[in-house]
Amino acid sequence: MIEKIATKGAPAAIGPYSQAIKVQNMLFTSGQIALDPVSGNLCGDSVREQAERVMKNLEEVLKAAGTSFENVIKTVCFLADIEDFAAFNEVYGKYITTAPSRSCVAVKDLPKGALVEVEVIALIP
Repeated sequence: MIEKIATKGAPAAIGPYSQAIKVQNMLFTSGQIALDPVSGNLCGDSVREQAERVMKNLEEVLKAAGTSFENVIKTVCFLADIEDFAAFNEVYGKYITTAPSRSCVAVKDLPKGALVEVEVIALIP
């Protein structure tokens, strides 16, 4: 059975998708950018500031599904500039300490001019 996960602790989807989908004991989040959950505006001018908001948004989605960063098994990370790789990793490493598998790539553009986007796959205990 497929269950849509939604929380007001993270920004609403800006398109025809869900914040996350739960399938049995697996959670698949949509990519999160640094949107404020209340205003919907992009937060922060640096990759560090935006990464903090992204990780907080993901934390809220994980919590709403009954899981946490401890149970993340895969992340996919998108950067607008690969030169931000080290700065992004500093923030990412504060939240995800279990070393799941990961892809991290630079892309031409992200929605709303964001500098970083992250999606995760997690187990639900």
